[in-house]
Amino acid sequence: MEKSLAVGTQGELFEEWLELRNGCLCCSVKDNGVKAIENLMKKKGKFDYILLETTGLADPGPVASIFWMDKELGSDVFLDGIVTVIDAKHGTQKLNEKPEEGYFSSTVRQVALGDFIILNKKDLVTPPDLESVYKTIRSINQCAEVEVTEYCRVSLDKILDLKAYDGLQSSRLKQISEETEKLNSFASSHLDQSVGTISLQLPTPLDKKSLEDFLQKILWEDREDSAMDNRHEIWRLKGLVLLTQEGAPPVPTMIQGVNDTYELTALNPNEVPQDAEPLSSRIVLIGRNLKENEFTKILTSTIK
Repeated sequence: MEKSLAVGTQGELFEEWLELRNGCLCCSVKDNGVKAIENLMKKKGKFDYILLETTGLADPGPVASIFWMDKELGSDVFLDGIVTVIDAKHGTQKLNEKPEEGYFSSTVRQVALGDFIILNKKDLVTPPDLESVYKTIRSINQCAEVEVTEYCRVSLDKILDLKAYDGLQSSRLKQISEETEKLNSFASSHLDQSVGTISLQLPTPLDKKSLEDFLQKILWEDREDSAMDNRHEIWRLKGLVLLTQEGAPPVPTMIQGVNDTYELTALNPNEVPQDAEPLSSRIVLIGRNLKENEFTKILTSTIK
């Protein structure tokens, strides 16, 4: 059993228990968490927004997959985005911690997977220390907006309706284009040279079958063929490409991925701004041991 939920309406407080098979949302069978929340919505009515707070040690990847992929099953619950809060005073220490198992602490993965990052407690550190942890965060994840705060004071407009996983928004189309264009070929993290962000230019337009062959190669096949120490790990994948299929006109398509799961979402042409610049196909990868030359070789061998 997870902790009960408290829902306030007109000053009243209600409690419901979310019953999970093994007591942990992160480890539950894929749709258990979604089903539990849907049952709560049926009893108490629709919610405008649901904020799910995990523990400080949680890996957001599995939780994101639960809600993001469940939309294909017709769920009323969908993933809007991941908000990560990091302590400015202790952030550098947490980012450099070495866990007993694995290569990186959960803090590193939380930063890498964040769509919006709050760097809190700026009042407790000196400007140089604040700048240092900010640069470390940015070196891991160049795509997320970073908000520096005291007492986590941040406008709700900034953390709600992120639409980080919604491919049918013209605003996201423009944002993804800007994110990918501004990236360097590789931005390595201060805390470990193997953690960072890489941006890859793809042919435009691109055959859908070739793109899927490439994604499956880098997410599944090539990773399994590598030695453990040199194995690349893709924690977050996003991008925008112009896809063709069986002679049909090219369609702008958004790519979203978490860990080894990805999704292609075709955009409605009516959602594309009329004054938009010509689309340049590009993807962004965040993770470990991401070597541009190796991905370029795989790209060349799979793209037809």
